[in-house]
Amino acid sequence: MLDGPLLARWLAVAFALTLLLAALRPSAAYFGLTGSEPLTILPLTLEPEAAVQAHYKACDRLKLERKQRRMCRRDPGVAETLVEAVSMSALECQYQFRFERWNCTLEGRYRASLLKRGFKETAFLYAISSAGLTHALAKACSAGRMERCTCDEAPDLENREAWQWGGCGDNLKYSSKFVKEFLGRRSSKDLRARVDFHNNLVIKAGVETTCKCHGVSGSCTVRTCWRQLAPFHEVGKRLKYKYETALKVGSTTNEAAGEAGAISPPRGRASGTGGDPLPHTPELVHLDDSPSFCLAGRFSPGTAGRRCHREKNCESICCGRGHNTQSRVVTRPCQCQVRWCCYVECRQCTQREEVYTCKG
Repeated sequence: MLDGPLLARWLAVAFALTLLLAALRPSAAYFGLTGSEPLTILPLTLEPEAAVQAHYKACDRLKLERKQRRMCRRDPGVAETLVEAVSMSALECQYQFRFERWNCTLEGRYRASLLKRGFKETAFLYAISSAGLTHALAKACSAGRMERCTCDEAPDLENREAWQWGGCGDNLKYSSKFVKEFLGRRSSKDLRARVDFHNNLVIKAGVETTCKCHGVSGSCTVRTCWRQLAPFHEVGKRLKYKYETALKVGSTTNEAAGEAGAISPPRGRASGTGGDPLPHTPELVHLDDSPSFCLAGRFSPGTAGRRCHREKNCESICCGRGHNTQSRVVTRPCQCQVRWCCYVECRQCTQREEVYTCKG
C-alpha cells in the first residue's frame, strides 16, 4: 500500500504521462502555469534539507523537462525562483480576470484541457508564465539569491560619471537569456509549438531607472542610480490588453495531413519578412476561437454561483441567466484614528450589504 505523499507523486506522474499520450496536438508542457501537473504539488516554500544536493530534489519536485531540470540543477537559486514565479503568475492571472467569465481557473483538469487548444486564454497563460519567470529571475539576481548572476551592470560604462551609477540593478539581460533557453523552441514543423514560443516571448518586462540623492539638507550633490523592473502588475495589465487584442492566425497547409506550413495572419494584417513563420508583431496570437465559459465543461466550471457586480458585469458574467440577490449584515472597522504614539484605534461599524450571484 502506497503512503499519501508517494501515492500523490505517482498519480502526478501517471497523469502527466496520460496527457502526453492522449494529446491530440503536440502542445508544450513547459513550466509553471503551462505544465501538466496540478499546481498544488508545487511547494509554496522549499523544505530545508541539510544535504548538499537538496536543490536537486527541489528541481525534481517541479516535474520539469530534461533540459529544464538540468538548468535548474546548475544553480541552487533557480528552484526557489521557479516556485516564486508560478505563484506570482497565477495570482496576477486571477487578478486580471477576476471580472471575466473565465477567471483564470487553474484547477488541473481545466488547465490541462485549455492547454490542448489554441485559445486566447492559452496564449495568456504562456505569456504570463514566461513574464513571471523573467521578472522573478531578474529580481533574484539583484537580491543575491543566484550563484550564476548578480546585479545588472551599469550602461554606457565609458561615458557615464562613476558616481552616478552605484546601485544594484535587476538583471533583466541575464533573466531574458535564461528564460529563452529554458522555455526553448520546439520543432519548426510543429504549428502549436511555434505559436506557444511566440506567446512566451511576446512581452518584455519594463525597466525603470531609479535614483537616490545624497547630500546636505536633501541636496542632490551625489546621486546613486540603478535599473529596476516595473511592478509585475504593470506587466499583467499590458498582457491583459494584448489578450483582448490577440490576433487569430492559421496554417496555410493541411494540418490534418500532418503538414504544418507557414502561419498566416488574418486578412488585412501584414505578415513578417525573412521567412519567419509568424507575423512580426508583439501581439498575442491564437489558433482557435474561445468557448463562452458560461456552462460547466472541459475548460471551466462555468459561471453558475459566481459573484458579480450588478452595475458592472452581472449581465455579462451570468450569460443572460439572471442573478440572485442576497442581503447580509457585515461588521467592519471604521472611523480609525492614530493614537499617540504607536497604535490605531477603530470603531466597529455594522452595515447591510447586498451580494449578487449568477443563477445556474
